[in-house]
Amino acid sequence: MTIPRVVPHITFVQCRKPYCRKHNPVRISEHDRVALSRYRQVLALPGVLRLLLIALFARVPGAAVSVAVTMHVVLTLKQGYGAAGLVIAFVTIGMTLSGPLFGRLVDRRGLRLTLAITTIGEATFWFVAPSLPYSSLLGTALLGGFLTLPVGATSRQALIAIVPPEHRKAAFSLDSIIGEVSFMLGPALGVLLATQVSTTVAMVAIGGGLVLTGAAMFLVDPPIRSEENSGPAHPVPRAQWLTGELVGALVITAGATLVLAGTDVAIIASLQLHGQASWTGAVVVVWCLVSLLGGFVYGAMTRAVSPLGLMGMMGLLTIPIGLATDWWWLCLAIVPAGALCAPVLVAISDWISRLAPEAVRGEVMGLQQSALTLGSAMGAPVVGAVMDATSPAMGFAAAGGLAVVVAVVLLFRRSRVAEPMSLTARL
Repeated sequence: MTIPRVVPHITFVQCRKPYCRKHNPVRISEHDRVALSRYRQVLALPGVLRLLLIALFARVPGAAVSVAVTMHVVLTLKQGYGAAGLVIAFVTIGMTLSGPLFGRLVDRRGLRLTLAITTIGEATFWFVAPSLPYSSLLGTALLGGFLTLPVGATSRQALIAIVPPEHRKAAFSLDSIIGEVSFMLGPALGVLLATQVSTTVAMVAIGGGLVLTGAAMFLVDPPIRSEENSGPAHPVPRAQWLTGELVGALVITAGATLVLAGTDVAIIASLQLHGQASWTGAVVVVWCLVSLLGGFVYGAMTRAVSPLGLMGMMGLLTIPIGLATDWWWLCLAIVPAGALCAPVLVAISDWISRLAPEAVRGEVMGLQQSALTLGSAMGAPVVGAVMDATSPAMGFAAAGGLAVVVAVVLLFRRSRVAEPMSLTARL
């Protein structure tokens, strides 16, 4: 009897058909199988797949909000882009203020009360807003933003409750992949409805999508605490959990989204400068796909990487993007920095999840969502001001340079804090 030779850590797949492209053995490393099994283990946990699907359907209309409101103000209400930007600013302010407040409500009264309030608020705003004149729309935008459905914070808090700490990086990577998909689909669908049907239909569709997903999340009622701590939460003094490290994590959260929003604006300005504005969608899709792939790879990695290091590297790789003078060069130049977009956000979420006590996790997730919103809102005006004074290439340099500065400052601060602690430990 012939004993087959066994090669450790490698599986050989042999095609039986001669002259087939797969005739040669295909090697699948054991490391790759272990890495992919992380995602299978996460998706096999009860409630995870359902939660991610609901979050996807909620984020698609959410991603279309800015473009739908802008086109409604400009095309239907016959106002300028500045007026549209003011409405978006009011919505953003409301979203920033509501994050920690609704998070605290979740901690104290449970998730369903928050979902009921925000779902009713979304229905009221989006079904009424299309019929309002500009002055009334501007006045209600703050309240509409305040009552935004907390999809991101709820999704992350539920994943933390369901997924064990050793698999959270993979879970947050799946959540970031959903975010990238929604960012690709939402604005495109919003523009399609606004231009081919009407801006009123686009806004009503956004409201309908948010109400349906809010109702679905209300019915599902995903867990917000682990099974062993499912009872009422005991209040934790803010001084015990709002530490310097958590504040630093929130700062880098805002900094990361500021860089991403600034890069988005710089892409548009660069292509317009070179007369290639029609290729903006293609470049953004490449950017999103590369980020999605980077998030998938990072979630499958066995080791975590410091979010400060990832953000600093993303900033360094963003600076030279402005040297591209053609749309396809821009697609190539954006790949290295784009591959780190999702990993940065995943690493930050994993970091914050380990700093948040379970009793106040909703408030911490709300603070993180507010930091994400605030950074995204600041990116366009900050980088836009730099480009107005200089050039689109300097927009990329400003966005990347800011990321590097924030990462270096926080790394320096962390080392300064760690030195006295290490000296105390030695004594």
